[in-house]
Amino acid sequence: MVVNEMLLTYPKSLGDVDQAKLVACIEACVECAQACTACADACLSEDMVAELAKCIRTDLDCADTCETTGRVLSRHTGYDANVTRALLQACMVVCRSCADECGRHAAAHDHCRICAEVCRRCAEACHDLLGSLG
Repeated sequence: MVVNEMLLTYPKSLGDVDQAKLVACIEACVECAQACTACADACLSEDMVAELAKCIRTDLDCADTCETTGRVLSRHTGYDANVTRALLQACMVVCRSCADECGRHAAAHDHCRICAEVCRRCAEACHDLLGSLG
């Protein structure tokens, strides 16, 4: 991904932010948004789609939250630490919820198993970045 390359081109200082954790979090958010979107779509193609309604909803909520978080983390001009903290906390909550929901279907659907794993990684990346913020 080009996340690190783009951060290196930012003309001002990023301050005290741990750049490696920032890069990892942005990449995890983008990956999670894609995985959740694909999982929701795969769920819609399953014969038992009605039983997957909550999973689909959670996937879509997670995809939207991760996409937004990744986009906001990619902006540095006029940085607001309170907004960043709130988004990271929300993203962690949604990713954990999605991981739990997809985890319930993981034995029957590989797309849910993969999505749950990606959501857990994203929640951890958000947690790591949040813990490094001053």
